Amino acid sequence: MQSNPTPQAYAELQTAFDHFNGALFAGTLPAALITLQRKHKTAGYFSPRRFISASGAEVHEIALNPAYFAVQPLEATLGTLVHEMVHLWQFEHGQPGRRGYHNRQWATRMIELGLHPSTTGAPGGRTTGESMSDYIVEGPFLTACRALLATSFVVTWYDRLLPAAALHLEAPVVDLEPESTAVPGVEWFTLTAPPSPVRAAVEPIPVQPRRPSRVKYQCQTCQVQVWGKPGLNVACLTCNQPLSAAQD
Repeated sequence: MQSNPTPQAYAELQTAFDHFNGALFAGTLPAALITLQRKHKTAGYFSPRRFISASGAEVHEIALNPAYFAVQPLEATLGTLVHEMVHLWQFEHGQPGRRGYHNRQWATRMIELGLHPSTTGAPGGRTTGESMSDYIVEGPFLTACRALLATSFVVTWYDRLLPAAALHLEAPVVDLEPESTAVPGVEWFTLTAPPSPVRAAVEPIPVQPRRPSRVKYQCQTCQVQVWGKPGLNVACLTCNQPLSAAQD
């Protein structure tokens, strides 16, 4: 067992940040305080000037959710990190949209990197808006990502108690958090690279169909209909015959 998991986990994320800062942003991004957060259905967010030191120095936060580390390809986790780094870049060197709106400047920078924005998470969606998704295409990000993975880079630690949303691979929020609550958004990834070894060892729990709380019953003669709980024994008094559950 690793005796010092905290420095190991954060050192790995810092290594990835430094790598992409150099490869994609020419080293122009300031240091950020990387945290692990379990915000509901949120894979990551950027919060500007979130932390302050005892001496008064301010630093931005980039938060990542370890629950998604185990159920998505490593490239997707790194894509989340770079997504937040683009928000950091825009805050420092550009003009962020009001209250986290994904404006044209943000979209252009994402497209340049190969993290293509889309409101649908697929080709053809709008590239700007309040709630944005993106998908990975061939470009600088994937090239830089492959170079990092070629060094045997791994994310060692991940959440063992995975939420249902993560296990079912529902699209999590990956977005800017300008104040106290993340601006709603969705993140989805289309990858050609193989999944990480961690994901291969985790089988998603199959989604069980939800049992209906009400059933429609119908008389086969006069077609009268009533609604009730499943398993009811009801009859039509006019036709003097039981009502059967209607098949939609």
